[in-house]
Amino acid sequence: MDYYVVDAFTSEIFCGNPAGVCVLENEIPAELMQKIAFENNLSETAFVCKKGERYKLRWFTPGFEIDLCGHATLATAYVITTFVEPEITQIEFETMSGVLKVEKKEKVYEMTFPNRPPKRIETTEKIVDALGLEPLELHSERDLYVIMKTEQEVKAFTPDYDKLKNLHNWLGIVITAPGTDADFVSRYFCPELRLEDPVTGSSHSSLIPMWQEKTGKSKFQAKQLSQRGGVLYCEAGKNEVKISGEAALYLKGSIAISEKW
Repeated sequence: MDYYVVDAFTSEIFCGNPAGVCVLENEIPAELMQKIAFENNLSETAFVCKKGERYKLRWFTPGFEIDLCGHATLATAYVITTFVEPEITQIEFETMSGVLKVEKKEKVYEMTFPNRPPKRIETTEKIVDALGLEPLELHSERDLYVIMKTEQEVKAFTPDYDKLKNLHNWLGIVITAPGTDADFVSRYFCPELRLEDPVTGSSHSSLIPMWQEKTGKSKFQAKQLSQRGGVLYCEAGKNEVKISGEAALYLKGSIAISEKW
C-alpha cells in the first residue's frame, strides 16, 4: 500500500503533528491496521479507502483505535488532494464520529468536525494530586480540560504520567489558557501512551465551544504549545466546528505486507 507521513497544522516539515496515512485499494482487517500503526509508532496512523463518492477513514494509535483525530484527517485530505485525486477540493470521510467534511482552500484545509461542548465538573483532591496544580476550572468530555489563568502556566506544566494515569475516565489531559498572541493556547497529554501530542485537532471540538462560551467570540486563532508547535484556525457553529490548517509532506513510500502477515 502507498504510505505517507505528513506534518499537519504547519506549512513546513519538522513542525506541527506528524501522521501516517495508508491509502488502501481494499479494506483490511482491524488487526492488521493495528499492527501497522504499532510499527509506524506515530501518535496516529490513518487508513483510508475509497467507498463510492466518499472515503472510509479510520485512525489508530500504536495501542488502540481512536474515534476522532484532527491532524490525521487533515493529513489524509492533503494526501488525497495532492496524490490520489488532485482534481478535487472537497472530501467526505465516513468515520466512527460520523461524516466529516474537508474543503481545500488554496493551501489551507478546512475540516468540519462535531461540536462537543464539555461540561464543567468539580475540582477534586484526586485530580489536583494527579495534575500537581490547582486549576481555575475543570471541564469534561472525551478529554479532561484544565483551565489555567495564563499562557505561562500552560508552558510551565510538567506531567507526571504515573499520576495522570489515575485519571482513567478521560483519554487525554488538555491544559489551556488565554494566549498572549493567540486567542487561546493548549497542550495535550496522553497518559496511556506517556507522551505529549504535538497538535491535537480533535481536542478543539471541545476547546472551541468552551472558549466561545467564555469569550462570546465565534472565530479563534489557536496555538498548541508543544515542542513542535502548531497553529489552528477555528470557528464555532451550532452543531459543528470548523478547524483549519496547512500541511507539509515529509515522506512518500510504500508498505510491503505479505499474504501471511
